[in-house]
Amino acid sequence: MAAEGTEDPSNNGELTNPLGLHEPEVAEPSKPDVELSSESAGNEDLGAPALPYTAEGQEEEEGELPGEFEKLWKLTSENPLNFNIWTDLLQYCEQEGHLRASCQAFNAFLARYPLCYGYWKKFADIERRAGHNIKAEEVCEQGLKVIPLSVDLWIHYINLLLGTLDMNLPESAHRIRCVFEEAVASAGWDFHSDRLWDLYAEWEKEQGNLKAMTAIYDGVLRVPTQLYNAHYEKLKTHLTSHPPLDFLSPEEYCMVRAEYKQTQKQAKKERSDIAANEEERPPGEEDPADDGKDSEEAVQKMQELILASREEVYQQNEAEVRKRWNFEDAIKRPYFHVKAMDRTQLKAWHSYLDWEMAEAEMISMDAERTTAEGSEESKKDYVAGHGRVLVLFERCLIACALYEEFWVKYIHYLEPRGVEDVRNVYRRACGIHLPYKHSIHLQWSAFEEKHGNASEAQRILESLEMVLPGLSAVRSRRVGLERRAGRLDVAESLLKESVQQSKDNPSLHAFYSIKLARFILKLHRNPSRARTALQEAIEISPDNGRLYQNLLELEISGDVRANEGAVQQCVAKALAAPLSPKTKIHFSQRGLQFAEDFGTTVQSLLSKYEDHQKLLKEHDGKRGAENGDNDDPEKMSKMDDASATGVQTAPPAMPHMAMTTPPPTMMGGDMSGSYGGYGSWYQQQYGGYGSYQNPWNQYNQYYPPS
Repeated sequence: MAAEGTEDPSNNGELTNPLGLHEPEVAEPSKPDVELSSESAGNEDLGAPALPYTAEGQEEEEGELPGEFEKLWKLTSENPLNFNIWTDLLQYCEQEGHLRASCQAFNAFLARYPLCYGYWKKFADIERRAGHNIKAEEVCEQGLKVIPLSVDLWIHYINLLLGTLDMNLPESAHRIRCVFEEAVASAGWDFHSDRLWDLYAEWEKEQGNLKAMTAIYDGVLRVPTQLYNAHYEKLKTHLTSHPPLDFLSPEEYCMVRAEYKQTQKQAKKERSDIAANEEERPPGEEDPADDGKDSEEAVQKMQELILASREEVYQQNEAEVRKRWNFEDAIKRPYFHVKAMDRTQLKAWHSYLDWEMAEAEMISMDAERTTAEGSEESKKDYVAGHGRVLVLFERCLIACALYEEFWVKYIHYLEPRGVEDVRNVYRRACGIHLPYKHSIHLQWSAFEEKHGNASEAQRILESLEMVLPGLSAVRSRRVGLERRAGRLDVAESLLKESVQQSKDNPSLHAFYSIKLARFILKLHRNPSRARTALQEAIEISPDNGRLYQNLLELEISGDVRANEGAVQQCVAKALAAPLSPKTKIHFSQRGLQFAEDFGTTVQSLLSKYEDHQKLLKEHDGKRGAENGDNDDPEKMSKMDDASATGVQTAPPAMPHMAMTTPPPTMMGGDMSGSYGGYGSWYQQQYGGYGSYQNPWNQYNQYYPPS
């Protein structure tokens, strides 16, 4: 697989922040997942981040910027989402070496694409070539705050310090050592961190600090890395090239020496070959004094004991590496790039994460079982297992930073473990990499509200609405947030504002009008104002059946004895509107059913029935005319036969209703006309009254039922 240090031709970055370090809340404008409204379409640079990476105290060069730079800079301003235009600008700055232009370009680029570790390195080199060593260090430090798992950037930073610090000063060596410690703590658990560990060990060797060199190799011996075997070979060479006193800590040296002496005594006793001076002495006589020097035999034996203890750790680490090898081999692009990843790569990351989380869960269960026994080793294993999951997620969120699914997966893993950790992930995802992915912003807002931070939830939604103006999901969430907080006046004003602003978009205007009407009716108990809101919307969108449906529901929900006229007036208005024939049939049927259930006169009921039959015949006639050429002769013959034998068929308007047995004729005589026919029809249809809403299930997609 590709090694971690292998740079992509575009020098793109490596990793996000596994330690939760502070990051500037800037927006890397990935491709929006929604269609922007006309208001935002003319402003492509909306939500562009500020330039937070400028080194403090930086003095800009005087004079005008080069003309070619101004031309390229204008192109990036007009096309801020075009990655290639940015790289052309940065390449020009590198070639020309104009410091002011370079700082302006790199600051703007890295604010949008902070995971491109290669450009942090280039920016630092530009500052160093200009003689600004302190500023070059600051650039590296700022980059490492964003991608602390970047082995390449750590090595670049360390080499920068090694080339600029006066190593004759004792504080310089101390600073280098501190940076190395921070580097291995941040990036040392990466599978491709081998070069960092080797550089650290070699540097300590140059300093003549063999004990520190041993500690470094002991550390990497417990880390599953790609070159784990090479580290072990170097450790063995190191341990067999020097006496233990030189490379072991005092504590471990004493333990190894005592173990060696114990094994020697045990071996002599087993051979029953105890020398005279080794025989048991009288009470009060002490053992011969130890001169503190080890013989060659003692050195060799102690080295064997030391190697044996390391061999056991190595075997355990090798087992961990083997578990992960195939997963690592499947990852072909561990760096950041704006190009889309193929499905195979996305699946590889998902599989690896799922496996690592399952491993950590098993370790956690084992740790719980041994908690009663107080096993410190189990606790360490649990911490290591959780740490490996975190590192893997952070590695994944370099290559997959623009994929919302991995951020959400990370959040779900962290949520049971700590609120602040989840909050930090949301900040990074929404503030830097996914400024236009509204769904994860909505999740973040709900998360903050859930944990009692309503003001932050409100801020998140307001900021998102500035980036994606006119998005109904965001405005609806804002309304709900204000309503849950008890600020009904604010919630209503937001809906009214939406109604006013969406008049040029009839569908959206109808949506908000329905929202507003239901809000007023349900929370303010004011049917009159709700009715007005719907009637005003109908004037703008007379062909929107959902508006009539909600108006009808409003009238029916009131006092049916007082609202009979209003209900039938609403039905008549819908029948006169430019709605589809099927929609009109549904409204006519609803009016007929209302007349049957709550009508005050039978004349009204019969009138509604006759009107409904006419509407059915008109619809059936139009459908027959449209399909006349396709009529099946055999089917038509069967229908004629059925008519001849007097078999009654269901009305064409309700083809899905089950046929029921016609009721006996009422009031005697032939009741085939008017009410008698309605009685037969109604007997068939009334049992299906509860399914009346089925044709309106599509409405639920537009607006969920209350």
